[in-house]
Amino acid sequence: MTAWTQKAMEERLIRYADLKGLRNAFIDARTPGSDRKENFTIIGPGVSENPAQVVHLPEPHGFNVGAARQPGGCINSQHSHLTAEVFVVHTGKWRLLFGANKDEGYLDVEPGDVASVPTHMFRGFEKRDEGTGFLFVVLGRDDPGKVVWAPSVFQMAEDYGLKLLKGGKLVDTTLGETVPEGAELEQPPSAEVMEKLKTPPAEKMAQCYAAAAKMVANANSPLAHDGVAEAGVIGEKSTGDGFEPGPISGWWEHGFALRQLRMETGASVPMHARAEQEVIFVHEGTLEVTWDGGSIIMGAGDTLSVPIGLAHGFRNTASAPLTAFIIRGSDDPQAPRFASSSVAAE
Repeated sequence: MTAWTQKAMEERLIRYADLKGLRNAFIDARTPGSDRKENFTIIGPGVSENPAQVVHLPEPHGFNVGAARQPGGCINSQHSHLTAEVFVVHTGKWRLLFGANKDEGYLDVEPGDVASVPTHMFRGFEKRDEGTGFLFVVLGRDDPGKVVWAPSVFQMAEDYGLKLLKGGKLVDTTLGETVPEGAELEQPPSAEVMEKLKTPPAEKMAQCYAAAAKMVANANSPLAHDGVAEAGVIGEKSTGDGFEPGPISGWWEHGFALRQLRMETGASVPMHARAEQEVIFVHEGTLEVTWDGGSIIMGAGDTLSVPIGLAHGFRNTASAPLTAFIIRGSDDPQAPRFASSSVAAE
Protein backbone atom coordinates (compact mmCIF):
# COMPACT_ATOMS: atom_id res chain seq x y z
CA MET A 1 0.00 0.00 0.00
CA THR A 2 1.34 3.43 -0.94
CA ALA A 3 2.34 5.69 1.94
CA TRP A 4 0.99 9.08 1.03
CA THR A 5 3.81 11.19 2.37
CA GLN A 6 4.08 14.94 1.86
CA LYS A 7 6.43 14.32 -1.06
CA ALA A 8 4.16 11.72 -2.66
CA MET A 9 1.16 14.03 -2.49
CA GLU A 10 3.08 17.03 -3.80
CA GLU A 11 3.90 14.95 -6.88
CA ARG A 12 0.13 14.86 -7.50
CA LEU A 13 -0.16 18.64 -7.17
CA ILE A 14 0.20 20.69 -10.35
CA ARG A 15 0.54 24.36 -9.51
CA TYR A 16 -0.56 26.94 -12.04
CA ALA A 17 2.86 28.60 -11.84
CA ASP A 18 4.57 25.28 -12.71
CA LEU A 19 2.49 24.40 -15.77
CA LYS A 20 4.59 23.57 -18.82
CA GLY A 21 2.77 24.40 -22.02
CA LEU A 22 3.46 24.02 -25.72
CA ARG A 23 2.81 26.53 -28.48
CA ASN A 24 3.01 24.01 -31.32
CA ALA A 25 0.95 21.14 -29.93
CA PHE A 26 -1.39 20.98 -32.93
CA ILE A 27 -1.53 21.31 -36.70
CA ASP A 28 -2.95 24.85 -36.50
CA ALA A 29 0.02 26.18 -34.47
CA ARG A 30 1.14 28.66 -37.15
CA THR A 31 -2.23 29.71 -38.44
CA PRO A 32 -2.53 33.50 -38.01
CA GLY A 33 -4.58 34.13 -34.89
CA SER A 34 -3.70 30.71 -33.45
CA ASP A 35 0.06 31.09 -33.17
CA ARG A 36 0.02 32.52 -29.62
CA LYS A 37 -1.95 29.82 -27.83
CA GLU A 38 -0.47 27.49 -25.22
CA ASN A 39 -1.77 23.97 -24.67
CA PHE A 40 -1.27 22.00 -21.46
CA THR A 41 -1.61 18.31 -20.63
CA ILE A 42 -2.18 18.07 -16.87
CA ILE A 43 -3.48 14.51 -16.34
CA GLY A 44 -3.35 11.69 -18.90
CA PRO A 45 -1.95 11.65 -22.44
CA GLY A 46 -4.36 14.24 -23.85
CA VAL A 47 -4.74 14.80 -27.58
CA SER A 48 -1.54 16.71 -28.39
CA GLU A 49 -0.01 15.96 -31.80
CA ASN A 50 3.51 16.89 -30.67
CA PRO A 51 5.52 14.34 -28.62
CA ALA A 52 7.28 17.28 -26.93
CA GLN A 53 4.10 17.99 -24.94
CA VAL A 54 4.79 17.64 -21.19
CA VAL A 55 2.38 15.33 -19.34
CA HIS A 56 2.37 16.45 -15.71
CA LEU A 57 0.63 13.38 -14.21
CA PRO A 58 0.46 10.38 -16.59
CA GLU A 59 -1.44 8.05 -14.22
CA PRO A 60 -4.73 6.85 -15.79
CA HIS A 61 -7.79 8.40 -14.13
CA GLY A 62 -10.59 7.39 -16.50
CA PHE A 63 -10.51 10.92 -17.94
CA ASN A 64 -7.92 13.46 -19.08
CA VAL A 65 -7.32 16.97 -17.81
CA GLY A 66 -5.76 19.70 -19.91
CA ALA A 67 -5.89 23.44 -20.39
CA ALA A 68 -5.51 26.24 -22.90
CA ARG A 69 -4.02 29.68 -22.24
CA GLN A 70 -4.54 32.36 -24.86
CA PRO A 71 -4.22 36.13 -25.20
CA GLY A 72 -7.03 38.35 -26.46
CA GLY A 73 -8.06 37.59 -30.04
CA CYS A 74 -6.27 34.24 -30.13
CA ILE A 75 -8.18 31.38 -31.78
CA ASN A 76 -8.20 27.60 -31.35
CA SER A 77 -9.19 26.19 -34.74
CA GLN A 78 -12.30 24.15 -35.57
CA HIS A 79 -12.05 20.50 -34.56
CA SER A 80 -14.15 17.57 -33.35
CA HIS A 81 -13.54 15.16 -30.45
CA LEU A 82 -14.35 11.46 -30.07
CA THR A 83 -15.01 11.81 -26.32
CA ALA A 84 -16.48 14.45 -24.02
CA GLU A 85 -14.79 17.87 -23.93
CA VAL A 86 -15.71 20.06 -20.96
CA PHE A 87 -14.58 23.66 -20.55
CA VAL A 88 -14.31 25.29 -17.13
CA VAL A 89 -13.57 28.99 -17.56
CA HIS A 90 -10.93 30.10 -15.09
CA THR A 91 -10.06 33.57 -16.43
CA GLY A 92 -11.12 35.68 -19.38
CA LYS A 93 -14.14 35.90 -21.65
CA TRP A 94 -14.36 33.31 -24.41
CA ARG A 95 -16.54 32.47 -27.39
CA LEU A 96 -17.09 28.83 -28.37
CA LEU A 97 -17.64 28.70 -32.14
CA PHE A 98 -19.60 25.84 -33.71
CA GLY A 99 -19.48 24.29 -37.18
CA ALA A 100 -16.63 23.54 -39.58
CA ASN A 101 -16.76 27.12 -40.84
CA LYS A 102 -17.76 28.76 -37.52
CA ASP A 103 -21.22 29.46 -38.92
CA GLU A 104 -23.43 27.06 -36.92
CA GLY A 105 -23.81 29.07 -33.73
CA TYR A 106 -21.72 30.17 -30.78
CA LEU A 107 -21.74 30.35 -26.99
CA ASP A 108 -20.16 33.11 -24.89
CA VAL A 109 -18.70 31.97 -21.56
CA GLU A 110 -17.10 33.83 -18.66
CA PRO A 111 -15.18 32.96 -15.47
CA GLY A 112 -16.83 30.21 -13.45
CA ASP A 113 -19.03 29.03 -16.35
CA VAL A 114 -18.95 25.44 -17.60
CA ALA A 115 -19.73 24.16 -21.10
CA SER A 116 -19.66 20.57 -22.31
CA VAL A 117 -19.48 20.34 -26.09
CA PRO A 118 -21.05 17.20 -27.59
CA THR A 119 -18.90 14.63 -29.34
CA HIS A 120 -18.83 14.46 -33.13
CA MET A 121 -19.33 18.13 -33.95
CA PHE A 122 -16.93 20.92 -34.84
CA ARG A 123 -15.99 23.48 -32.24
CA GLY A 124 -13.27 26.06 -31.73
CA PHE A 125 -12.77 28.85 -29.26
CA GLU A 126 -11.59 32.42 -29.20
CA LYS A 127 -10.40 34.59 -26.31
CA ARG A 128 -12.68 37.64 -26.62
CA ASP A 129 -11.35 40.22 -24.15
CA GLU A 130 -7.93 41.79 -23.60
CA GLY A 131 -5.28 40.08 -21.53
CA THR A 132 -4.51 36.38 -21.14
CA GLY A 133 -7.21 33.84 -20.29
CA PHE A 134 -7.12 30.25 -19.06
CA LEU A 135 -9.52 27.39 -19.81
CA PHE A 136 -9.45 24.21 -17.70
CA VAL A 137 -10.49 21.28 -19.93
CA VAL A 138 -11.68 17.75 -19.09
CA LEU A 139 -11.69 15.06 -21.78
CA GLY A 140 -13.49 11.73 -21.45
CA ARG A 141 -11.78 8.32 -21.09
CA ASP A 142 -8.14 7.37 -20.56
CA ASP A 143 -7.59 7.48 -24.32
CA PRO A 144 -9.57 10.39 -25.75
CA GLY A 145 -8.36 9.62 -29.27
CA LYS A 146 -7.22 12.24 -31.74
CA VAL A 147 -9.06 15.28 -32.94
CA VAL A 148 -10.70 15.59 -36.35
CA TRP A 149 -9.81 18.92 -37.91
CA ALA A 150 -12.05 20.93 -40.21
CA PRO A 151 -10.94 20.85 -43.88
CA SER A 152 -9.79 24.48 -43.87
CA VAL A 153 -7.30 23.75 -41.07
CA PHE A 154 -5.36 21.29 -43.25
CA GLN A 155 -4.86 23.84 -46.01
CA MET A 156 -3.76 26.57 -43.60
CA ALA A 157 -1.32 24.18 -41.94
CA GLU A 158 0.16 23.21 -45.31
CA ASP A 159 0.71 26.89 -46.10
CA TYR A 160 2.81 27.23 -42.94
CA GLY A 161 4.88 24.06 -43.25
CA LEU A 162 3.01 21.67 -40.96
CA LYS A 163 1.82 18.19 -41.90
CA LEU A 164 -0.16 15.68 -39.85
CA LEU A 165 0.52 11.96 -40.08
CA LYS A 166 -2.14 9.29 -39.66
CA GLY A 167 -2.05 8.42 -35.99
CA GLY A 168 -1.75 12.05 -34.95
CA LYS A 169 1.95 12.96 -35.15
CA LEU A 170 2.90 16.45 -36.33
CA VAL A 171 5.70 17.00 -38.87
CA ASP A 172 7.26 20.49 -38.99
CA THR A 173 8.95 20.93 -42.35
CA THR A 174 10.29 24.38 -41.38
CA LEU A 175 12.57 22.58 -38.88
CA GLY A 176 13.85 20.21 -41.53
CA GLU A 177 11.53 17.37 -40.49
CA THR A 178 10.30 15.12 -43.30
CA VAL A 179 7.47 12.67 -43.67
CA PRO A 180 8.91 9.21 -42.85
CA GLU A 181 9.12 6.78 -45.74
CA GLY A 182 5.93 4.78 -45.99
CA ALA A 183 4.02 7.06 -43.61
CA GLU A 184 0.59 8.32 -44.64
CA LEU A 185 -0.66 11.84 -44.19
CA GLU A 186 -3.93 12.47 -42.43
CA GLN A 187 -6.53 13.67 -44.91
CA PRO A 188 -9.34 16.18 -44.43
CA PRO A 189 -12.64 14.54 -43.46
CA SER A 190 -14.75 13.30 -46.35
CA ALA A 191 -18.15 14.67 -47.29
CA GLU A 192 -19.72 11.62 -45.64
CA VAL A 193 -17.88 12.27 -42.38
CA MET A 194 -18.71 15.98 -42.54
CA GLU A 195 -22.41 15.15 -42.78
CA LYS A 196 -22.15 13.26 -39.45
CA LEU A 197 -20.44 16.19 -37.73
CA LYS A 198 -23.18 18.80 -38.02
CA THR A 199 -23.99 20.95 -34.99
CA PRO A 200 -27.16 19.93 -33.09
CA PRO A 201 -30.05 22.44 -32.97
CA ALA A 202 -29.68 25.50 -30.75
CA GLU A 203 -32.23 24.23 -28.22
CA LYS A 204 -30.16 21.10 -27.68
CA MET A 205 -26.89 23.04 -27.44
CA ALA A 206 -28.48 25.17 -24.68
CA GLN A 207 -28.48 22.00 -22.54
CA CYS A 208 -24.69 21.94 -22.66
CA TYR A 209 -24.05 25.09 -20.62
CA ALA A 210 -24.13 25.98 -16.92
CA ALA A 211 -23.59 29.60 -15.89
CA ALA A 212 -21.65 30.16 -12.68
CA ALA A 213 -24.46 32.26 -11.20
CA LYS A 214 -26.99 29.45 -11.70
CA MET A 215 -25.08 26.57 -10.11
CA VAL A 216 -27.41 25.56 -7.29
CA ALA A 217 -26.14 23.98 -4.09
CA ASN A 218 -27.45 20.49 -3.39
CA ALA A 219 -28.72 20.26 0.20
CA ASN A 220 -28.43 16.45 -0.05
CA SER A 221 -24.69 16.52 -0.70
CA PRO A 222 -22.82 14.62 2.04
CA LEU A 223 -20.41 17.57 2.22
CA ALA A 224 -23.13 20.18 2.81
CA HIS A 225 -23.21 21.97 6.16
CA ASP A 226 -22.62 25.49 7.51
CA GLY A 227 -20.30 27.31 5.14
CA VAL A 228 -19.92 24.39 2.71
CA ALA A 229 -21.97 23.87 -0.46
CA GLU A 230 -21.59 21.41 -3.32
CA ALA A 231 -23.46 21.99 -6.57
CA GLY A 232 -23.92 19.52 -9.38
CA VAL A 233 -22.64 20.71 -12.77
CA ILE A 234 -22.31 17.59 -14.94
CA GLY A 235 -24.21 14.44 -14.00
CA GLU A 236 -25.67 11.71 -16.19
CA LYS A 237 -27.79 9.91 -13.59
CA SER A 238 -28.96 9.90 -9.99
CA THR A 239 -25.90 9.09 -7.91
CA GLY A 240 -25.04 7.27 -4.72
CA ASP A 241 -23.93 10.52 -3.09
CA GLY A 242 -27.32 12.19 -3.43
CA PHE A 243 -27.20 14.12 -6.72
CA GLU A 244 -29.80 14.17 -9.48
CA PRO A 245 -28.82 14.38 -13.18
CA GLY A 246 -27.69 17.70 -14.63
CA PRO A 247 -27.85 20.59 -15.01
CA ILE A 248 -25.59 19.30 -17.81
CA SER A 249 -26.23 15.66 -18.56
CA GLY A 250 -25.82 15.35 -22.31
CA TRP A 251 -26.92 12.71 -24.78
CA TRP A 252 -23.29 11.52 -25.08
CA GLU A 253 -21.12 9.76 -22.51
CA HIS A 254 -19.02 11.72 -20.02
CA GLY A 255 -17.99 8.91 -17.68
CA PHE A 256 -17.34 11.35 -14.84
CA ALA A 257 -19.25 13.85 -12.73
CA LEU A 258 -18.29 17.50 -12.27
CA ARG A 259 -19.18 19.43 -9.13
CA GLN A 260 -18.69 22.97 -7.86
CA LEU A 261 -17.49 23.24 -4.24
CA ARG A 262 -17.96 26.51 -2.32
CA MET A 263 -16.58 27.14 1.16
CA GLU A 264 -16.81 30.22 3.35
CA THR A 265 -13.86 31.49 5.39
CA GLY A 266 -12.97 29.02 8.14
CA ALA A 267 -15.36 26.32 6.89
CA SER A 268 -14.09 22.77 6.77
CA VAL A 269 -14.97 19.26 5.63
CA PRO A 270 -13.75 16.53 8.01
CA MET A 271 -11.65 13.55 6.98
CA HIS A 272 -13.32 11.36 4.41
CA ALA A 273 -12.36 8.93 1.66
CA ARG A 274 -13.72 8.39 -1.84
CA ALA A 275 -14.20 5.26 -3.92
CA GLU A 276 -13.49 7.16 -7.15
CA GLN A 277 -10.77 9.38 -8.56
CA GLU A 278 -11.08 12.94 -7.26
CA VAL A 279 -9.38 15.84 -9.01
CA ILE A 280 -9.67 19.32 -7.51
CA PHE A 281 -9.20 22.51 -9.50
CA VAL A 282 -9.23 25.76 -7.49
CA HIS A 283 -11.09 28.46 -9.37
CA GLU A 284 -10.74 31.20 -6.76
CA GLY A 285 -9.64 31.40 -3.16
CA THR A 286 -7.49 29.09 -1.05
CA LEU A 287 -8.02 25.46 -0.07
CA GLU A 288 -6.08 23.46 2.49
CA VAL A 289 -6.16 19.70 1.88
CA THR A 290 -5.04 17.59 4.86
CA TRP A 291 -4.41 13.87 5.37
CA ASP A 292 -2.59 11.66 7.85
CA GLY A 293 0.89 12.55 6.71
CA GLY A 294 0.72 16.17 5.69
CA SER A 295 -1.18 19.05 4.16
CA ILE A 296 -1.18 21.11 0.98
CA ILE A 297 -2.33 24.67 0.45
CA MET A 298 -3.85 25.17 -3.01
CA GLY A 299 -4.36 28.52 -4.71
CA ALA A 300 -6.25 29.68 -7.77
CA GLY A 301 -5.36 27.67 -10.87
CA ASP A 302 -3.82 24.75 -8.95
CA THR A 303 -4.85 21.13 -9.60
CA LEU A 304 -4.60 18.17 -7.20
CA SER A 305 -5.36 14.50 -7.76
CA VAL A 306 -6.46 12.82 -4.51
CA PRO A 307 -5.71 9.06 -4.42
CA ILE A 308 -8.67 6.70 -4.25
CA GLY A 309 -9.37 5.65 -0.67
CA LEU A 310 -7.16 8.27 0.99
CA ALA A 311 -8.86 9.90 3.99
CA HIS A 312 -8.54 13.66 3.57
CA GLY A 313 -10.17 16.86 4.76
CA PHE A 314 -10.69 20.39 3.44
CA ARG A 315 -10.48 23.81 5.04
CA ASN A 316 -10.78 27.34 3.68
CA THR A 317 -7.92 29.05 5.50
CA ALA A 318 -8.22 32.43 3.75
CA SER A 319 -10.31 35.52 4.43
CA ALA A 320 -12.17 35.17 1.11
CA PRO A 321 -14.64 32.52 -0.11
CA LEU A 322 -13.36 29.48 -2.00
CA THR A 323 -14.74 28.14 -5.27
CA ALA A 324 -13.30 24.92 -6.64
CA PHE A 325 -14.38 22.42 -9.29
CA ILE A 326 -14.10 18.72 -8.55
CA ILE A 327 -14.04 15.91 -11.10
CA ARG A 328 -15.36 12.67 -9.66
CA GLY A 329 -14.15 9.71 -11.68
CA SER A 330 -17.46 7.96 -12.20
CA ASP A 331 -20.87 8.80 -13.62
CA ASP A 332 -22.26 7.37 -10.34
CA PRO A 333 -20.07 8.66 -7.47
CA GLN A 334 -20.78 6.99 -4.14
CA ALA A 335 -21.15 8.68 -0.76
CA PRO A 336 -17.83 9.45 0.93
CA ARG A 337 -16.76 7.46 3.98
CA PHE A 338 -16.29 9.89 6.87
CA ALA A 339 -13.85 9.17 9.66
CA SER A 340 -16.49 10.35 12.13
CA SER A 341 -20.25 10.81 11.97
CA SER A 342 -20.04 14.60 12.32
CA VAL A 343 -19.65 16.86 9.30
CA ALA A 344 -20.04 20.11 11.22
CA ALA A 345 -17.46 22.84 10.76
CA GLU A 346 -14.88 22.88 13.50
